[in-house]
Amino acid sequence: MGGQNSVANAVPILALDKISKRFGAIVIAEAIDLELGEGEALGIIGPNGAGKTTLFGIISGTLSPDSGRVLYAGADITAMPPARRCAMGIGRSFQIPLPFGGMSVFENLVVASAFGGGRHERDAYQSCMDILERCALADKANRQASSLTLLDRKRLELARALATDPAVLLLDEVAGGLTERECQALIELIRDVRKSGVSIIWIEHVVHALIASIDRLVVLHNGGFIAEGDPATVLRSPQVAEIYLGIEADA
Repeated sequence: MGGQNSVANAVPILALDKISKRFGAIVIAEAIDLELGEGEALGIIGPNGAGKTTLFGIISGTLSPDSGRVLYAGADITAMPPARRCAMGIGRSFQIPLPFGGMSVFENLVVASAFGGGRHERDAYQSCMDILERCALADKANRQASSLTLLDRKRLELARALATDPAVLLLDEVAGGLTERECQALIELIRDVRKSGVSIIWIEHVVHALIASIDRLVVLHNGGFIAEGDPATVLRSPQVAEIYLGIEADA
């Protein structure tokens, strides 16, 4: 499924070309096509186990597709290792935050910036502090990451992804567990990130936060995208409501 409803005149910065992936008899993806326009924010929803996080693994390089290609800025990166993809501009947050627990919050960002973004350590200091400020973690910069609450670990996970200076940012369930006020702060942060020119793909079950932040929504089910387009229109689809029960109430 392509990007016919993507931002007008957007240049595809990321594309999946006939991507297929199976785990035994379980079909995760079957010849999936997807394009992400430059500056676009795309949401992906689907039932638990539909394979949304697996797609992120294929995009970021931690998983290999059985067939098909991953294209970044027109180049085939299907065989490229994760570190090189990150250095090229593909940043990712993980659903379960796993910071370097023995390091401070600030040191976690410096490591991400130096090894993921390719900066010299000292050159990264100011940008890392700026990111901590944006993510409401500046007052915890010197705390050990292992001492953070779950919500602050989620903030740190997003901050580490931003520290790699991504052109494409993959967000995996970053709103889970947040209060309404915290969700609103997250929405404002995502909007701020978009204004800087970053393209976003966001997997999320907190649907009201998702649709407040994206241009286009796709629904993954049984190895393919069954709906795509304007978020509100997609959520009203009877097929989506039948497959993904409860989503309209959340929205």
